[in-house]
Amino acid sequence: MRTYEQDAKTLELPWPFTGRAGELELVRGALTAGRPGIVVTGPAGRGKTRLITEAVRGTDHARVTGTPEARDLPLAAFAHLLPDTVSLHRAVRALSGVRLLVVDDAQLLDETSAALVHQLAVQGRTRLVVAAADGPPAPGAVSRLWTGELLPRLALDPLSPEDTAQLLAGAGLEPLTVRRLHQACRGDLRLLRDLVTALTGSGRLTPVPDTGERAWRGPLPVTPAVRERLAPALERSGPGERDALERLAFAEPLPLPVDELDLDVLERLEADGLIDVDDQGAVTLAHPLHGAALRATAGRLRARRLARAPFAHGPALDAEQRTLVRRMDRLDVRPVPTPAGEWLVAEGGPLPAGYAEVRARFARLRGELREAAAWAREGLRETPSDGGCLRELALAEGTPDEVTEPDGVHALYAAVRLGEPGRAVGRLPAGSVFARHADALARGDGAALDRAAQALAERGFLLYAAEAHAQAVRVHRDPRAARLSRTRAVALARRCQGARTPALAGLVLGELTARQRQIVTLAAAGLSNREIAERLTLSVRTVGNHLYSAYTRLGTGDRGALPWLADVPERQTA
Repeated sequence: MRTYEQDAKTLELPWPFTGRAGELELVRGALTAGRPGIVVTGPAGRGKTRLITEAVRGTDHARVTGTPEARDLPLAAFAHLLPDTVSLHRAVRALSGVRLLVVDDAQLLDETSAALVHQLAVQGRTRLVVAAADGPPAPGAVSRLWTGELLPRLALDPLSPEDTAQLLAGAGLEPLTVRRLHQACRGDLRLLRDLVTALTGSGRLTPVPDTGERAWRGPLPVTPAVRERLAPALERSGPGERDALERLAFAEPLPLPVDELDLDVLERLEADGLIDVDDQGAVTLAHPLHGAALRATAGRLRARRLARAPFAHGPALDAEQRTLVRRMDRLDVRPVPTPAGEWLVAEGGPLPAGYAEVRARFARLRGELREAAAWAREGLRETPSDGGCLRELALAEGTPDEVTEPDGVHALYAAVRLGEPGRAVGRLPAGSVFARHADALARGDGAALDRAAQALAERGFLLYAAEAHAQAVRVHRDPRAARLSRTRAVALARRCQGARTPALAGLVLGELTARQRQIVTLAAAGLSNREIAERLTLSVRTVGNHLYSAYTRLGTGDRGALPWLADVPERQTA
């Protein structure tokens, strides 16, 4: 879904509306006849306003917004909708003819405006879509909208890493930079925009050879938005608190033992949510942004005194590498914490080729192909001729003709992925998830293939799980079971950074009519319903109806999944 209209809170053209398909349908569903509306909550910058703007686009609605400046002025937010002087009772009557009212930043409404919104909800003639930010307490009349069960509440989660990557696709950033931005911003889209703008304008993005992408390495740009997020840490006035925070910042990515810091200071910092203490007594900063920002704002002499020697992180790096190798040997690639490697890359330090190869392989087995290629390039940056990194780069980029899997189990399993289980049955580790997949495919058992796919996904093999579900589509006799397998395959493939493999190719479009295939292909390419209607000389309603019918046949209602369904080109092969 894409829009280029001006956002309600900025004069800049917004990024394409990304992700949130389920949330968007939930909000739209709350606006249908007989529904009272909905309240959307979440931290500042989470995307509440944008979600609501997309949900009400094209509808006849009124909008009011709470502001800090007008919080003490009765009915200030409604001034453009009401006469100059009006009682609460008359205000309710005056607005009872408004079918749909959007209330943004409801936590900033004055008490009278909050009471008006509450009365409109009680009256039930006006559907309400209310956005309220977490943090400062909202007026009681606002919070009672959901605590009193007048309106359902949608607590907005952060965008997933995959959706963040899709949001930043037009910025030309390499995957490790996207990961770093996602982790630093923790779902704050305003901060994300601020950092991308600062990185682009300051020249801190460097080209990655042979990719057309750019990478961010080195310090964090200390923008006004960063300082705002850092304020709780920077404004600590208690004895020793700022000192403890800076010591933790310069210790990263390693934690500090509790006994190296003042316990009273740690208790205050923990109570304020600024640090985390694990069961072993290791202390770390709670927010990933704080460490980078504190290091960037420290004076040169203090930074020199607190900074650790580069080799101090070597043992942690070796330990991470051993852990990743053990997990792969056990056919388990679920995510594990790897702060040392990620910190070293973020700081622009030299990454050992052996570690880079292992990280690339681990990411590739998870289906994170672009990230796998990025890790391989990091190793080749210091050791251009390293055979392991070159092999992983070729496998991740879909050019494996001259290379083979380094592991015998995965080489055998490649036959299963290609639909030739006979070459692997009886030769894979007995009872392993790979062996179960091979056996199910050899027997043409759709239900067993779905079970194998679920087991693969549980162990982190998302691409392999998508392929197993796709294979199940072709052997299921029950059309409903086939549609469910297809939906699961598509959902997993979406998380695999554009992987295109033989098992996933041409998954579904044969089931659609010619017009449905045409519209789905255009939607998969990113065109909006209106753009499709203009191109095909159809009404927007007709396009929507065709898409709805296509979604029903495809077993998915997720527009973002269409590229995997429609076989859009320029996807990677694993």
